[in-house]
Parts: sequence; structure tokens; C-alpha cells
Amino acid sequence: MKPDRRVFLVSLLLVVLMTALGLSNPGLFDAGSTFLYDRIIAYSGFGYLVAALVFFIFCLVLAFGKYGSIRLGKDHEKPQYSYFGWFSMLFAAGMGIGLLFWGVAEPMSHYMEPPPFLEAGSGAAAEFAMQSSFFHWGLEPWAIYITMSLAIAYFSFRRGMPPLISSCFYPLLGDRIYGWAGALIDITAVFATLFGIVASLGFGALQITSGLAAVVHTPDSFGMTLAIIAVATVLFLASSLTGLDKGIQILSRANILLAVLLAVFMLAVGPTVYICEIFTSTTGKYLSSFLAMSLSTNPFQGHEWTRSWTLFYWAWWISWSPFVGLFIASISRGRTIREFVIGAMLVPTLLTFVWFSIFGGAAFHLQLVQGIDIAGAAAASPPSALFLLLQHYPFSGVLIMISIVLLGVFFVTSADSATFVIAMMTSNGNLAPSAAKKIFWGLTISMTAVVLLISGGLDALQKIIITAALPFAIIMLFMCRSLLAGLRYGAKYEQETRREM
Repeated sequence: MKPDRRVFLVSLLLVVLMTALGLSNPGLFDAGSTFLYDRIIAYSGFGYLVAALVFFIFCLVLAFGKYGSIRLGKDHEKPQYSYFGWFSMLFAAGMGIGLLFWGVAEPMSHYMEPPPFLEAGSGAAAEFAMQSSFFHWGLEPWAIYITMSLAIAYFSFRRGMPPLISSCFYPLLGDRIYGWAGALIDITAVFATLFGIVASLGFGALQITSGLAAVVHTPDSFGMTLAIIAVATVLFLASSLTGLDKGIQILSRANILLAVLLAVFMLAVGPTVYICEIFTSTTGKYLSSFLAMSLSTNPFQGHEWTRSWTLFYWAWWISWSPFVGLFIASISRGRTIREFVIGAMLVPTLLTFVWFSIFGGAAFHLQLVQGIDIAGAAAASPPSALFLLLQHYPFSGVLIMISIVLLGVFFVTSADSATFVIAMMTSNGNLAPSAAKKIFWGLTISMTAVVLLISGGLDALQKIIITAALPFAIIMLFMCRSLLAGLRYGAKYEQETRREM
């Protein structure tokens, strides 16, 4: 059987079995996923923190070391996309829909329910809430993505191998990557990608439902959520069929412009000085305590909080790395390793910090300065948190509609990107997968989301994705070793070739 047939058929079988179990016996599905999740987080949680820090250091070593000038492509190859187009697609695929969901909800949640060594609702809890939000969405999540995408881009664009995760292990596995060893690596990646995007899109659809109910008074019901998924499916399939150069890039550019418009408006009409003070203060505290936060599991007090938030996030970023890594690699051809690491790590991180400062800061101004109790309501209903904030600003109806459009486009671009990546992985790394495969996987993503929403299995699904992150973290650590070996051999080979010429 051909490699791509193995990956396609086994991945499809796993998806069918998981969704069938979630639909037929959601109780068993939830119990099994909870059991695995609890054991892994309890006994291996610290490993996620160590792995994320290793990936961050690894990226810095590559960027500023002797391999930093190596181009992810041929020596004189130019980048395919402009900086604006590149940054837009990076942000949309990597963080977009999550920031809309958590930009207000996460700081408010930490403020209302901080670790036990802080008093809930205090100034110290507010400071901790912003610092933790920066940490959970900052440098290390992007380092995880960059580690994956660097390896894929180097072996694919520099060494001419298929853009598959299995290709990154050629220095360690040799020709075995073309057998079942490589197929299993790619199957794991397909599985994590599909269920990771399904969970995120499920929550995105729920948030859009809440937003429409707040503005145009549509029913906040399950039927409305299904209708939103159906409309989004048509849109992201249409976008996917137009390819990267048109569909995803156009949507990403439009969404970044719309997000900037919303953020600038909020900064202008909101507590501007207060937001700037939060940005500078929190950035300073984040940088000064970066190492302590990176390795702290709070074993004496607050371990449950760390387990529920930091360890969960780190495992989530690792489980998402196949999808985001493959997509980032596909749009980064022609850039040097140094340019790639600095650009993909610093620019999205800075945009994320600005976003949390504007929306989290505006919410804290309402709570702490104006005395409006927004924190309790936002923490109790995370999908509504952004809309609860916007209701206190001029043109609230327009702002909420803009936010819903942003959510919808981020929804479409995330599903569009995932459809492209899964079709590519199940087509032996073909960067132009067939329309039939993209349609098939796009419909599979939407149908899986619907089935799991019906069965109430999204929470259990998240736990399964987190469980899958542990073996993938180990795979990524070996990937670092393999990439270094490949870079060392490639540099030596190119040096000898130049000498012979």
C-alpha cells in the first residue's frame, strides 16, 4: 500500500471510531478521556514545561547561531509572500480565533479564581491575571510552533523531501520514514490536527451564537450553532478550493485589517493611558519572571490552578503543532532561519500582548476604576465575555457585529488552513492536493464537530487532544535532534561541494 493511502485510510478509520463512540456512548467517551488526561497531567505535567522551554532555547540557538543564515529553500530563492501577508496568515492560523475567545475571558477568569496564594478580586490577582495571560499566549507557544515548522521547511524546501512530519526524521530513521514508522508519525499528526481544529471550531461556533443572540436577538440555541457551522463550511470549502494565494491569504489580510480597526477603536475610545500602563507593566513583569514562570508548577500552593491552565495550554499548543507547523512551513519558503524565527516569534507575540492589554485592560478599567462588575459575568460565561465588554462602549452594536465577522473569518481561515494541511498530509505531502480531498476533509471536519456537539463530547475531546500531546512532545524533542543532524550534514556537504567547484 502506498504511504499516502496508509495515512489516509488509517486516519479516516480513527476519526470514524472516535466520533462513533462519542455519539453512541458519550459517558464512556468522557470517562476514558478523563482517566487518561488525569494520569498524564498528574505524572508528566512538569515535562510539558521543560519541553516548551527547550523548544524556546532551541529556536534561539538556531536563529543566532551558525545556521541562522541558511535559507529555507534554494540559496537565492525569495519569499513567496510579503511581510504583511505572511504575518497575517501566521496570526490567523496560529492564534486568531483563540484571542477573540479568551482576550477578555482569560484575564477575568484568573482575576476571579486565582491560585490560593492570591486573594480573588484583589489588585494582586489582577496583576497576576494579565501576566499569566501574556505567558500562556507568548513566546513559548510560538517556539513550539516554530520548532515544528522549521524542521518541516528545512527538509522540504532545502532538501527536497515531501513536506511531511515524517520527513523530518530522515537523519534518525533513514528510509524507514517511507514505511510504517513514517506513516504512524503522519497518522498521529492527522489525528491531532483534525480533532484539535474540531474542538476550536466548536467553541468558535458557540461564541458566534452568543454574539448574534446579543445583537440581533437570534435564539442562543443548538440549532443556531448548527446553522452557523453549515454556513461556515460552505465558506471555508469555497476558500480552500481557491488555494493559498487567493483564499486563505485574502481572508487573512482582511481579518487582520478588521482586527486592527477594532483594537485601534477600543484603544482610542477606551482608557488609553490605563491600557498603555498595563501593556508596559505586564510586559516588564513577564520578561523579568520568564524563567520562573516557565519552570514553576506551584507544587506547594496552586498546583491545581497550574494544572488547569498552564499545563493544559502547553499540552494544547504541542497537540496543535502539527497543523500550525505544517501550515507555517508552507507559507515561509524562501526566508532564512534567522528571519523566520525572529519574525514568527516576535511579531505575533507582540500583537498578542497588545490585544490582551487593550481588551483585558479595558475590562479591568470597568471593574477596578468604574466599579462595574464585569468580571463575574465574563468568567461565568467565557463565550459572552467580549460582547459583555463591548456593550459598555459607544456603537456597541456595530462593535459586536464587527467582532462576529472577525470570529467568522477566523473560523473560516482556521478550517481552511486545517483542510489544506490534512489534505496535504494524506496526499504524500503534495502542496497542491486535489479538490476532492480538500472537500472530503472539510466536510469531515464539520460533520465531526456537529457529532461531538450533539454528544456533548467537546470537553472529552479536548482531554484526548491533551493526552496525545505527551507522545508528540517526545516526538518533537527527537525532531530537534534530527534537525540539528540534518543542518550539520547539509552545511558540511555544501561546503565540500563549493570546495570541489
